[in-house]
Amino acid sequence: MNIRSLCAAAAASFLAFTPPGVLAQAYPTKTVTVIVPFAAGGGSDNIARAVVTKLGERSGKSFIIDNRGGAGTNIGNELASRAAPDGYTLLLGQITLSINPYIYPNLKYDPQKSFVPVAHIATAPTVLIVPANSPFKDVNAVIAAAKAKPGKLNYASGGSGTSVHLGGELFKLLTKTDMTHVPYKGSAPAMTDLIGGQVDMMFDTASSALPHVKGGKVRALAVTGDVRLKELPNVPTFAEQGLKDFDVPVWYGILAPANTPASAVQWLNTEINAVLKDPTVAERLVSIGAVPVGGTPAQMAEFMKAQSDRWAKVVKEANVKVD
Repeated sequence: MNIRSLCAAAAASFLAFTPPGVLAQAYPTKTVTVIVPFAAGGGSDNIARAVVTKLGERSGKSFIIDNRGGAGTNIGNELASRAAPDGYTLLLGQITLSINPYIYPNLKYDPQKSFVPVAHIATAPTVLIVPANSPFKDVNAVIAAAKAKPGKLNYASGGSGTSVHLGGELFKLLTKTDMTHVPYKGSAPAMTDLIGGQVDMMFDTASSALPHVKGGKVRALAVTGDVRLKELPNVPTFAEQGLKDFDVPVWYGILAPANTPASAVQWLNTEINAVLKDPTVAERLVSIGAVPVGGTPAQMAEFMKAQSDRWAKVVKEANVKVD
């Protein structure tokens, strides 16, 4: 037998007795970047870091976060949509992917076509908060005041078209009230003016509102969802106060550019689901006002479609425009 024949025989033997997974380099083989379309230190960034940090620890692979805030998350979203579909650039998707197509006419990405869902990480309830010295003690008092003097009450948001803004518009539609929207350039200045009493209320995400509620700087009147928030056990839900249809789940999930290999998506989904079951991660998410979710990519895709349909209707009915 010549050298060529010996090599061929050896190769055949190796293929026959080597498990398939060993033949190909297992994903990931290099650093995975997760684009977070928000500035560092905010609620969304904290949720991303709680999961991504543990994902790296569990897998022994390198995962880093790249904060690309601005333009209503469109800067980060677009950047992720143009990344190579190889599994090494991911996006922290958020509720804005369900809203932006209906308020920004010239998006350079399509939330339904530019990405493939990987895993639904968490949802965060929306909390109605007022200044600590506000006369309002519950939701019905707010509704009564809004109906008594249409347009006089106002609510702050971090900008037109944000989930906080849309939450206020949905509240107005469901309660048949008229309140004035006061948009700010970011949630931080909106919260500052709320604490100072310059605005009447804010429909904020729990992850953003919790530190201020616990610190006594603002008062929480209600939370969305079927049950009370564990971190705010004394704050009733909107449903408990007669507004059962008001639900604004601010969702968070990991997405990848369209056409990312299914094997990479499945690996990530399996690992992220395992991370979400880790008690330390679950406790961390709950402590910052988020509820771990998990599930399959298909379930996340179905959820995103339902959310998109819902917010398209709200934007149309409320005639929401971006300032």
